[in-house]
Amino acid sequence: MSREGQLKINSENLFPIIKKWLYSDKDIFLREIVSNSCDAISKLRRLISIGETEDREEKPKIDIVLDKAAKTLSFSDNGIGMTEEEVEKYITQIAFSGAKDFIEQYKDKAEGDAGIIGHFGLGFYSAYMVADTVDIDTLSYQSGAQAVHWCSDGDATYEIGEGDRDTVGTTVTLHISEDSEEFLEEWRVRQIIRRYCGFMPYEIYFTAVDPEKEKEEKEHCEDCSNEECKEEKAAPLPVNTTEPLWKKAPKDCTKEEYEKFYRDLFNDYNPPLFWIHLNVDYPFNLKGILFFPKQNDRMEVMPGEVKLYCNQVYIADNIKEVIPEFLLLLKGVIDCPDLPLNVSRSFLQNDGDVAKISKHITKKVADKLCTMFNNSREEYESYWDDISPFIKFGCIRDEKFYDRLKDIILFKTTDGKYYTISEYPAGEDKKIYYSSDPDMQSQYVKLLTASGKSVAVLDHVIDTHFISFLEFKMQDYKFQRVDSDVEIDENVAEEADTEAIVEAVKPYMDEKLTLKAQALADASTPAVLLLSEQSRRMREMMKMYGMSGFNPPDDEYTLILNTANSAVKKLPALPEERRELVSKYICDLASLAHKKLSAEELTAFIERSGKLLEIIAE
Repeated sequence: MSREGQLKINSENLFPIIKKWLYSDKDIFLREIVSNSCDAISKLRRLISIGETEDREEKPKIDIVLDKAAKTLSFSDNGIGMTEEEVEKYITQIAFSGAKDFIEQYKDKAEGDAGIIGHFGLGFYSAYMVADTVDIDTLSYQSGAQAVHWCSDGDATYEIGEGDRDTVGTTVTLHISEDSEEFLEEWRVRQIIRRYCGFMPYEIYFTAVDPEKEKEEKEHCEDCSNEECKEEKAAPLPVNTTEPLWKKAPKDCTKEEYEKFYRDLFNDYNPPLFWIHLNVDYPFNLKGILFFPKQNDRMEVMPGEVKLYCNQVYIADNIKEVIPEFLLLLKGVIDCPDLPLNVSRSFLQNDGDVAKISKHITKKVADKLCTMFNNSREEYESYWDDISPFIKFGCIRDEKFYDRLKDIILFKTTDGKYYTISEYPAGEDKKIYYSSDPDMQSQYVKLLTASGKSVAVLDHVIDTHFISFLEFKMQDYKFQRVDSDVEIDENVAEEADTEAIVEAVKPYMDEKLTLKAQALADASTPAVLLLSEQSRRMREMMKMYGMSGFNPPDDEYTLILNTANSAVKKLPALPEERRELVSKYICDLASLAHKKLSAEELTAFIERSGKLLEIIAE
């Protein structure tokens, strides 16, 4: 026969777990306590708005005071405050959420949770990750309420009694433990405030108590006649911005504001190319700004940084559940109050709405790019070199993103023109020649353009994958690197004896090398070395996956001798010694244009160059 029972939780055993495992980073304690202060202010403002209490016309604010000598860090707000009964209820009951309780109590008198952050009732206890003892001094907004003092050293016991606070609000004082004294350093506290609280909804003021500094400033101010100096001392500035740019309507934001916001947030003094301002109210609440940064390295996919906020409270960077992986190449902020956060706010709970948010952000980015292409193609083309890695990566990773953007993917040619795939002059065979290094492969590019072909520049590390991806999606098209094939110039009459030229060169070449002789469009090029597209891609793939144990055959290279070149034409008639020297030198030149020579190959090339100079000087 079965029976029901109730689980019993021993707080003495639970407390060490909360202190050590609830949060991944110690410095999160500051975010949690300031968030609680924000909630306290929001609650009071809510009660004022529905007429439950009178407006004291007091500017809402949070004061953070560091006293290194006393080894304390305190947080004071002028929010709702607590009675002794409420302290017992909300503080001493672990995981009892005062925010949830408040929202439930007043749900019929006001809409939603109005920016109230705390939902789990655990944030306060993050203080014990860095403090031996925590004090609370609070005074409730309720008429006739008595001030309350609460203190606990984290061993599951506490003291509570009458306090001496004389203004409505709460002060939480942390007595920093010996192993956490880094949080007594002014620079460290400022760094954490900037990271977690830079956009909190109420003004935050930070003071570091320094008796010596205060004494010097007092002596200075007594003798100082500068009125601006006195005003500055009288009115310190908040350390946060309560109305971040993403909360404004896009039409009310200037280019200068966007660029300043980007510069200040990411310490990047290169202005962004452009940005997307997200402002969504339905079916979920989401605001934010995504910036397209200028790429400093054309050969690498530069990582971005997208900061996630919930009601202006910083959560984390680059959370892939909300922001698709390819969008993490951008920089920006996303603020979504509807996020289903877990108790530590560091990760998302499994929720269908998260996927919808992610898809919506992706759609907004795609829409912005399509609008730019359709309305201002010249501007879009000017950004292409910087944004193409992002677009290509996005197309590979997200099917719907590709479907939206496939018609605005551009191909830049070596002569600086831009084409979409449907516009590209690929010919009836739908073959697109491309160069992965126009400088290194200039000879091949010259041969193709001389025969009237366009050559696309695909020189980014992602292009290798993107080419294969496009061939899978658009099976009519084939991409071929310029050094994998050449166009025969049909306008050049074949006067040379091609068989004699091949036979003249053959004795001096590697027997695995395939030799051909044909007329090319550019007579100044004596020969080109080719490796088929398929063979090269196979080699690149094996190199990428570290398959060094398997070596592809060396007989896949082809040396094309240009019968339109005067030196090549004369090869059969040269004396044997000179024919060997010139043949190998021509092969050297072809190799130089195709790949980097080994030390042995380069030495031989230099020696042959010297011998040719001697012959010329005779």
